[in-house]
Amino acid sequence: MYRGILTVVLLLFHVAAWAQCAMCRATLENNVSEGDIGIAAKLNVGILYLFAMPYLLAVVIGFLWYRQSKRNAQKLAMAERIKNRIQSIHAR
Repeated sequence: MYRGILTVVLLLFHVAAWAQCAMCRATLENNVSEGDIGIAAKLNVGILYLFAMPYLLAVVIGFLWYRQSKRNAQKLAMAERIKNRIQSIHAR
């Protein structure tokens, strides 16, 4: 069910991405032919920004997940030590 919906959504966005690419190419060709390369440079920076953001987001989420799991592991270890200590006191 979800795979079908995801496939349809991805196909719809794929069509929109091709349309945007053609519009950007036409704008750049027009501006470069007139001698203005500033817009092309800005577009390249924008493309790199859009390219890097998902990876940066994945790294940040991964780091936060790792840090939270380390904290949980420390809490579990502390609880286990307390439990063992209490059991050793009761065993006396």
